[in-house]
Amino acid sequence: MITPSDKKALKKFGENLRKLRNQKGLSLREMSYACSIDNSKIAKIEKGQINITLTTLLQLAVALETHPSSLLDYPLE
Repeated sequence: MITPSDKKALKKFGENLRKLRNQKGLSLREMSYACSIDNSKIAKIEKGQINITLTTLLQLAVALETHPSSLLDYPLE
């Protein structure tokens, strides 16, 4: 079961993903091609609507040419 604090964490993760994707100048479609994840799934991740696996986290980080920890870097509340 996803708790309210889990939902906040998913939202923060999604915000980091969107920020890093935009900094790289990648559209959702380009990001999708780079990491082999459907662009609608990426959009849901960015909105904090779905919980992802470790392998998905790694795919996203590779596509963004960044360390996975940069996607997880947000203040705990």
